[in-house]
Amino acid sequence: MPVAQAYAALENLDPTMAATLGPADIIRITRALEVIEGTGRSISEWRKIKTGGIAQDISLHPLLLLPPREWLYQRCDMRFEQMMQSGAIQEVEALLAQQMPHDAPIMRAIGVPEIAALLGGTMSEAEAIERGQIATRQYAKRQFTWFRNQAPAAWPRIIDEINDSNRHYFETIFQ
Repeated sequence: MPVAQAYAALENLDPTMAATLGPADIIRITRALEVIEGTGRSISEWRKIKTGGIAQDISLHPLLLLPPREWLYQRCDMRFEQMMQSGAIQEVEALLAQQMPHDAPIMRAIGVPEIAALLGGTMSEAEAIERGQIATRQYAKRQFTWFRNQAPAAWPRIIDEINDSNRHYFETIFQ
């Protein structure tokens, strides 16, 4: 359904949640509608519930790796360059050939707008790489902030420290 119609539906079903969202934020509007229609409860109420799930069925040993920001950003930059050299351009070409709507979620994925601009001739390769790296670092920053502030306090953290005992974890995960 068109975003204006979806937003109106959310305003009717969950006016409190609708008031917290922008009227053009189709992703969050759609999710809020899915939750209220599927559960009969507001997504804001649903998010407050911290019970259920599979925790009783698994043995979870979380460890949050929060490396030094500059180190992480260097890895992000290298990773984006590797993606460009390993077929990302061809993947975006194939995606563009499908003529998907420009506002489809996949078309907003990190690197897709930048590579599409490169392919369309409106951005140089150097600029596409630079902007893709920036988008990657911004996403990493949001993840970093979420893990630092939202993950349960009891989860152990390795913060801003790479040493001989944890180097393996960082280098394996952030290759």
